[in-house]
Amino acid sequence: MLTRRQLRIKVMQAVFSFQRQNTDDLKDLEKFINTSMTQSYTLFLYMAQLLVKIHEEAVERHGKKQRRLLSSNVEENPSRHFIDNKILLQLRESEALKDALQQRDLDPWHLDSKYVENLYFKIQESKTFVVYSMDEEPSLKKDLKFLTYIYEDIIAPSDELLDYLEDINITWTDDFPLVNSTMIQFMRKIKPLKEVVLPPLFKDQEDAKFTMNLFRKTLLNINELSARIEGKTPNWDKERIAQIDMVLIMMAQAEFLYFSDIPVKVTINEYLEIAKDYSTPKSANFINGILDNLLKEFEKNDQLHKMGRGLM
Repeated sequence: MLTRRQLRIKVMQAVFSFQRQNTDDLKDLEKFINTSMTQSYTLFLYMAQLLVKIHEEAVERHGKKQRRLLSSNVEENPSRHFIDNKILLQLRESEALKDALQQRDLDPWHLDSKYVENLYFKIQESKTFVVYSMDEEPSLKKDLKFLTYIYEDIIAPSDELLDYLEDINITWTDDFPLVNSTMIQFMRKIKPLKEVVLPPLFKDQEDAKFTMNLFRKTLLNINELSARIEGKTPNWDKERIAQIDMVLIMMAQAEFLYFSDIPVKVTINEYLEIAKDYSTPKSANFINGILDNLLKEFEKNDQLHKMGRGLM
């Protein structure tokens, strides 16, 4: 689930915290990274369970409406498309999701049903819901299209929802876009009569190792990495360089020097993209210039030892 860029962001936050706290306890910061990564997965479970709760709300309200119509002798059959949505039904019955929540002792939305209700009403009031409910030929493809719409256009953009999640965990603001993308991919893989497969936290164990190695290599060599930056900024005092920029440049250096399997171009691109989201408007150009000068120095001193074709 977590991409390499997201993992780099987790490391950036930990190194930044290290500099601010000036602590020598690396184990606490490693715990911080691990907690941050597992909390990202907790957010995914929150969002998956949110769909389940919205579906439960729809089922309950559909039942109440039917009972009212029967008691008033009105011959009307409310649309069942939403409550019969094949993807939502499969997700609601998923043992994998239930087990994941139980293992973490999570019961999201149980005490915060107003968010579920508010989103349900927004869905019900949407034009897409009306069109979907009136469709005379429902299908799995249409179920997915509808579910994708309500997630992308109603659930994910909800400021009320994001404020609520941010109150639970401040780091979820950074994780929210990634989790939303993961949710869309996850829903597309759900098939009727097949057990739901939850996405793994890491693509593979190499990503987990990469995260901790990047953190350790950056911190264990922090004085050397920092000193090298000062020599490449003749017109800037160290104190005038944005602290996030310093962290990103040190991490990029660590990848240049200690990660033989990561292409230089990939490293540069990743940190420039992170800078655009987390630092000042001019940071990406500044960082790019510093990294370019550092690369020339590393190549001149034969310090780059990349393995494999195309890694330079």
